[in-house]
Amino acid sequence: MAVGIFDSGLGGLTVLGAVQRRLPDVPLVYYGDNANTPYGVRTADDIFELTTAGVTRLFDAGCDLVILACNTASAAALRRMQETWVPRDKRVLGVFVPLIEALTERTWGDNSPPREVAVKHVALFATPATVRSRAFSRELAFRAIGVDVEAQACGGVVDAIEEGDMILAEALVRSHVDALKRKMPEPDAAILGCTHYPLVADVFQDALGEGVTVFSQANIVAESLADYLTRRPEMVGAGTETRYLTTGNPKNVSNRATQFLRRKIDFEAA
Repeated sequence: MAVGIFDSGLGGLTVLGAVQRRLPDVPLVYYGDNANTPYGVRTADDIFELTTAGVTRLFDAGCDLVILACNTASAAALRRMQETWVPRDKRVLGVFVPLIEALTERTWGDNSPPREVAVKHVALFATPATVRSRAFSRELAFRAIGVDVEAQACGGVVDAIEEGDMILAEALVRSHVDALKRKMPEPDAAILGCTHYPLVADVFQDALGEGVTVFSQANIVAESLADYLTRRPEMVGAGTETRYLTTGNPKNVSNRATQFLRRKIDFEAA
């Protein structure tokens, strides 16, 4: 058995890289739906259908545990999947909850009532579909009170990153940060609510300023997965091989992935 990592494209590679550093002995299968990226402009039903198709492929590849390393899928499809679709012997987890637990300084599984936390003004940068879902605010309300969240839908950023146009990606990030700061001039913290965004995390930090704590998901999710597997060791098997699957052109996706991770990555057709 391997752990599956699902993403709409290349952004989930940031999570995969962090998981490989934290859990080098865990076999992984990465699935990028590059043929259908970006998800952030799609309807909830469309996202659900694409996500379940990808997760089914990961189940077929021997993954009993799948991480949705896509915030849009986690926001728009995960709850519906868990309630109506995921088989009893499988697990599908999202990336929102570990991030919110880190923001609110809670440990995994802390189900105590919501309480006051140090952070009061939070800027959320995410895809349009993630913002529309209001999933972040809903999950945060279960754990914290008195937190003001201002969301900014960052249209175009994922597209630019997927195309390798980092100059455009930087310009878009700065434009979206400016728009957010017109609504919330002095955020305490910022959430990069898309796994593509760590690839331009330094641009977000520079545009927001040194006084803003930027929460990025990759390392947080990797640590949460390590904790989960400590408690559920039966969800992973022996071996260390990592496979990379894509619905896009394997050669083109491999080249862009190699550029992002700065090491050779070879995708195969999903």
